[in-house]
Amino acid sequence: MQNFDVRQAYLDYFKSKGHEVIESAPLVPNDATLLFTNAGMVPFKSIFTGEVPRPTPPIRTSCQTCIRAGGKHNDLDNVGYTARHHTFFEMLGNFSFGEYFKKDAIAYAWEFVTQVLKLPKDRLYVTVHESDDEAYGMWQEHIAKERIYKFGDKDNFWQMGDTGPCGPCSEIFYDQGAEHFNSDEDYMGGDGDRFLEIWNLVFMQFERSADGKLTTLPKPSIDTGMGLERVTAIKEGKFSNYDSSLFMPYINEVAKLCGKPYEYATGASYRVISDHIRSVTFLLAQGVNFDKEGRGYVLRRILRRAVRHGYLLGIKKPFMYKLVDKVCELMGGHYAYLNEKKEAVKEQIKLEEERFFATIASGLELFNDELTRTKDIFSGEVAFKLYDTFGFPLDLTADMLRDKNLKVDEAKFDELMSEQKARAKAAWKGSGDKSAKGDFKELLEEFGENEFIGYEALDSQSKILAILDEDFKRTNSLKAGENGWVMFDKTPFYAQSGGQCGDSGEITGKAQILDTQKFHGLNLSSVKANVELKTGDEVSVKVSSERSEIARHHSATHILHSALRKVLGTHIAQAGSSVEADKLRFDFSHPKALTSEELARIEAFVQNAIVKGEAAKTQIMDIEDAKNSGAIALFGEKYADKVRVLSFGEVSKELCGGTHVHNLNEIGAFFITKESGVSAGVRRIEAVCSKAALNLAKNLHAELDEIKTELKSIEPIIAIKKLKTEIKSLKDELKNAGSSKAINLSDINGVKVCVEILESGDIKTAIDEIKNANERTAVLFMQVKDDKVAIAAGVKNASIKAGEWVKMTAQILGGNGGGKDDFATAGGKDTSKIQDATKAALEFAKEKLI
Repeated sequence: MQNFDVRQAYLDYFKSKGHEVIESAPLVPNDATLLFTNAGMVPFKSIFTGEVPRPTPPIRTSCQTCIRAGGKHNDLDNVGYTARHHTFFEMLGNFSFGEYFKKDAIAYAWEFVTQVLKLPKDRLYVTVHESDDEAYGMWQEHIAKERIYKFGDKDNFWQMGDTGPCGPCSEIFYDQGAEHFNSDEDYMGGDGDRFLEIWNLVFMQFERSADGKLTTLPKPSIDTGMGLERVTAIKEGKFSNYDSSLFMPYINEVAKLCGKPYEYATGASYRVISDHIRSVTFLLAQGVNFDKEGRGYVLRRILRRAVRHGYLLGIKKPFMYKLVDKVCELMGGHYAYLNEKKEAVKEQIKLEEERFFATIASGLELFNDELTRTKDIFSGEVAFKLYDTFGFPLDLTADMLRDKNLKVDEAKFDELMSEQKARAKAAWKGSGDKSAKGDFKELLEEFGENEFIGYEALDSQSKILAILDEDFKRTNSLKAGENGWVMFDKTPFYAQSGGQCGDSGEITGKAQILDTQKFHGLNLSSVKANVELKTGDEVSVKVSSERSEIARHHSATHILHSALRKVLGTHIAQAGSSVEADKLRFDFSHPKALTSEELARIEAFVQNAIVKGEAAKTQIMDIEDAKNSGAIALFGEKYADKVRVLSFGEVSKELCGGTHVHNLNEIGAFFITKESGVSAGVRRIEAVCSKAALNLAKNLHAELDEIKTELKSIEPIIAIKKLKTEIKSLKDELKNAGSSKAINLSDINGVKVCVEILESGDIKTAIDEIKNANERTAVLFMQVKDDKVAIAAGVKNASIKAGEWVKMTAQILGGNGGGKDDFATAGGKDTSKIQDATKAALEFAKEKLI
């Protein structure tokens, strides 16, 4: 049955029942309480909680990509060791927002399972909540009474959070056979694998208040979920998801890479890699990047866990990037963006793998160092450090110790792990703990979305439909001096969106407009009242003159995007932007820093486009027609069926709802002011245009005049070259005076580190030379002069702060000091403790860098 496409069959079935098929929402949800999208209902959470009205049509179906590898929902450490845990999985679901309820949901589920999937009825069982006699009776129309089990809240009651929508649920189980599973736990309700849950129907019919009281919802809803991976395994007669056609192609590729055949009993590492490559590929393709914190840290941890398991299989060089082709081959048909981002994803993975192989070596060095001090039990503290700092799971440390006939102090490890989880839990709010504030649903139901007229008009006569206070609660008025939010029937104020800042302006003679934001489609302006404002007032409103400068910077951002794709390649994808009246910022996916030549070509592209002066053209198109026409769409952005397409001749074509110039020559001048890294795989360009660019040029001209004055030369370049020659000569003299001993650099996690006492020479010059000669370095020198100790530290691309480093060292010597993160100086008085200070400074560096 490997040719049976469960995903497509599911979507086609519910489409035939009138459901609108919705594309999978991004893995990064528009929800501050969630790290990743972890269930099929996440995109509809605001509908279920009642923050927004139900959509049209009110029945939908989707195959939602999900990640459970961080935050409240974390299956990471189980992956590879069980038959069904995954970091990445696809959840099939059908949803009813106050339309059909239990009877139809049950009928649909049964029909799909028995007639489409054609699973044998004698293998199916059902559970319901012990209080849900209604569902119990409905199921008996489809399945024998003795196959229906009643369970309590633990198994058959679902709730989004401590308060909010909730209700009983009903599950369908598949019996995998007593001949295969016959442990003491292999019974309905037990923890064994014989009875496998394949479908969960949530009957969302109550609202739970803070005191625990359940109130029946006026429009009960349906939320269902069916895991694609486990159902595919069942269809193919496999007892583990990993043995199915969804995973075996990856496992076979891993077997080729390591040169060892796969066997299920000993193949946990193969399974870890086959699972993790899917998570890593999808997250990178959707714009998440490797980082030191947040989602980027979880992504890094997933990749490094896979690399460690490759290391266990004997693969000692980057290999995960080679598996991306297989992910695209198997899943790119349904998720087309995988193919578009394939090469960029491969490059990012390879670079991260190369960084981590150095870390593996450092971790093994720590392991071997502790091994020399171990008699019977390996330190639980060191095992935890290997886990927490280097990403070595406990089972990997235990495997390495097994060859030595040693055991690890698991009790201490578990204690430290529990402490870490407690800290994480305290900081993590989880899903559904607190719904968004505001009377937005009430406004939407009463007025619908208000009209934006700001493309054509910068002022208007408008009516105040509603007023909200600072907490977004409706009020009839705002008194003079009070702040709040105003909803106009029609508004020229652009709400912050797509990177463009919200408009400011005024209600003539009555209030200042401080900002404009969008809430669930409502365009609301933040105001400070000068006189009393009341609901129903007819007022004159006017957008600030800054709008024209914002428009110029926004259009320049579009041309910059095109320039990046032209110069660097089509793998460039926007990773964030900010458009203001005096500057723009554009973040984009790219694995390395841009060269000065590339920056010059990018700047020239934009400037040439401005000079050429293409006129703006806007079209309203169907979303698919727009994409097919070549318009660039941002991944994860929610677009309506009809979209606004903005183009400037052949230079740029993007989906955009922002405000822009009528012709590119209105932008005037354009200058790139900075290029920098945001995180691994993400670069940032900052730039200015129009008035801000002219101000920059004016300031640069003034600085140039000042430089000429200081150098006493009308040809500053020649004067600077002369100075550089003199400085080099002086440096050579200092170098020849030199240190009385050679400077030795050690390697700590890829950083060149040196902590030494210089007997002669200039310590700042010595630091600068080492920083210039190395990409990543951390250097601290001390020098005794006049019975005092001079201390200086320099840091380049390393996770240690020079200011903290010299301060700690100076305090040992009875002194103090500090400075910036990349360079700092300090002084000490007690020269007798200089050796102690040297040792402490080196230990400080190791602690910060390992």
